[in-house]
Amino acid sequence: MTGAQNIGGLDTATPSAGRILIVDDASLIRMFYGEILRGAGYEVDEALNGLEALEKLLIAPAGLIVLDVNMPRMDGMTFLRALRRRDPPLAATPVLITSTEAAPRDFELARAAGANFYLVKPVSPDALITYAALLHVTPEWSPESARK
Repeated sequence: MTGAQNIGGLDTATPSAGRILIVDDASLIRMFYGEILRGAGYEVDEALNGLEALEKLLIAPAGLIVLDVNMPRMDGMTFLRALRRRDPPLAATPVLITSTEAAPRDFELARAAGANFYLVKPVSPDALITYAALLHVTPEWSPESARK
């Protein structure tokens, strides 16, 4: 597949790599992450804040959420706590936080809120692809299955 990479012996994408939701208020970050992840074979959707992300996830689940912390309307930690209170499997969606916040307390807050991993910005393309491949799951839930 074009754009797939092998990093450290880990295949980073397959022809059906799945969907990733990027949640960040910075358009440059969304564009940068989106280009990298699309190049690795993922379908990418974007949200400007946590509120928009929750709305998008109710319409179409994702196999991974790449989440910023500092955003307007609903910040990353508030979003993450709200996500983890949802019904499974939505509540179990893996979350990779990317933030400029790098104090030990920030990592503790993210873990307590339910983050699966935390990367400090700037995030390298290799790190983003590697952690996406490690954390991404194929959701079994869909809006159609919920209606049955």
